[in-house]
Amino acid sequence: MGLSTLLAQIGAPTSAWDMVLGGTLWTKLVLITLAVGSVASWVLIFWKIKQFRAVRTQGDRFLEKMDRATGVADAYKAILSLPESPYGRVFRQGVNFFSELRPGALSEGAPPSQGLSLTQLQVLKLVLEKAEAEERDELAEDLIWLAIVGSVSPLLGLMGTVLGITSTFIAIMDTGSSSISAVAPGVAQALVTTVAGLIVAIPAIVAYNHFLAKLNLVSGELEGFSSEFIGTLAREGRV
Repeated sequence: MGLSTLLAQIGAPTSAWDMVLGGTLWTKLVLITLAVGSVASWVLIFWKIKQFRAVRTQGDRFLEKMDRATGVADAYKAILSLPESPYGRVFRQGVNFFSELRPGALSEGAPPSQGLSLTQLQVLKLVLEKAEAEERDELAEDLIWLAIVGSVSPLLGLMGTVLGITSTFIAIMDTGSSSISAVAPGVAQALVTTVAGLIVAIPAIVAYNHFLAKLNLVSGELEGFSSEFIGTLAREGRV
């Protein structure tokens, strides 16, 4: 006698679909909630993959332009031809602020100007740090939802299991039967939500940590570029 035949004889579900359809109202509600969370997390995952891939491409093009530039003024002209990117926006913030402090200093053929004071240099650093924080916040947008799905899904699955097993025990008390045929179907159906919760949570947690590492990499590159920007100004005698 096969296992499926034995399960059918004692009234237990023989497939995962049978377990879903045969579950209680509470377990079905939990499974629907988990399904919505799974779809939302996968949509977010694919969107973030596309976003970070575009940032990586933009960063490579930006750094290539910067390597070819001979100075801040030359770099600024080269960056103007590139599409918007976190790197370019941080650079423009720094250059624009410097230009406000020393109007015309970056123009072609401009005479040497007085360097920035210590206070102005500190403010320039703050401007660059603010621009970096804004870019980091934009890239981190909606990542929190992956963390929420990853942390809440197992708990929802466990709650569904507890509710399902509770309903099974109540049914046993009503019928007065404690045989395996009375216990097995309800327990099996209740455990489906725990499995579903883990299936939803694992990809979300892995993706969250992956994107967090990507975010830290971009953030580190922006911080390094800001330091290099100030260093270039110093080499040119502008600070």
